[in-house]
Amino acid sequence: MSYLSGISVFVEAADAGGFSAAAERLNLSRSAVGKTVAKLEQRLGVRLFHRTTRTQSLTDEGKLFYENCLRALSEIRAGEALLESGKQEIQGRLRISMPVHFGRQCVMPLLSELLRLHPRLEFDLNFSDRNVDLVEDGFDLAIRTGPLRDDPELMTRKIADQRMTVCASPAYIALNGAPGTIEDLMKHQAILYRRSGQPLAWSFPVSAGQPRTITPPARLRLDDLTSIADAAADSFGIAWLPCWLVGSRIASGSLVRLLTNTPARSYGAYVVWPKTQYMPPKLRLLIDILAARLPPMME
Repeated sequence: MSYLSGISVFVEAADAGGFSAAAERLNLSRSAVGKTVAKLEQRLGVRLFHRTTRTQSLTDEGKLFYENCLRALSEIRAGEALLESGKQEIQGRLRISMPVHFGRQCVMPLLSELLRLHPRLEFDLNFSDRNVDLVEDGFDLAIRTGPLRDDPELMTRKIADQRMTVCASPAYIALNGAPGTIEDLMKHQAILYRRSGQPLAWSFPVSAGQPRTITPPARLRLDDLTSIADAAADSFGIAWLPCWLVGSRIASGSLVRLLTNTPARSYGAYVVWPKTQYMPPKLRLLIDILAARLPPMME
């Protein structure tokens, strides 16, 4: 138990942005939080926080450990939710909105599994890339990707990170060569995703400052991600797509990852739901399962 206690205190300190705020949340003293984190650092043999007299921030090792701890705690919460659901019947309807492609490929298999486990559970699903108004449109939960707007009426929980990858077909690479740098992409034909009438720029993290953002030249601009993957496999150009969408094509060899030494951009996936003092068991179960099961599907 002390092992898990140290991890939970570390995660709380990371979430709260410092030891003092974590101490208030946990009803502990600041020194108790600091000592718990120090013991954890000693056991792991790494420094998890940069410390000053007033602030604490995660080190690179701390960020890596934090992400893994979140996954582990999500698994534990999901297990607890499943056990709890076995003690009481999970029933009733949930209205859920989710992005079209992400919903079909990543979320639906998990929802289908829950339906099989709980015969009296019902889902009313909306597949749309439009951000619905949960309160006005009567949704219990929405799954959203990318940056979120602050909304005091909504609760939010991050459930996964979507990594992006640059890819092309072997035939395209044989004919045009492979880009070695981000700048080399401007010498190639791209297949761009068009959203709200405008092509989406490709973004790459850098060591400091703003992400490196480019819009390569393109003959094809499409508003459907699967069609972009199809066009890339047909050698019409280079694509920038989520790993979960092209993983099977890369495994089969119809697409090849490019710029593998360049850091990949990640976009958060979140669940949002109307703020309430009481969370129904069916909603809690769904959120815990998504948080536990989605991250491995994002690779």
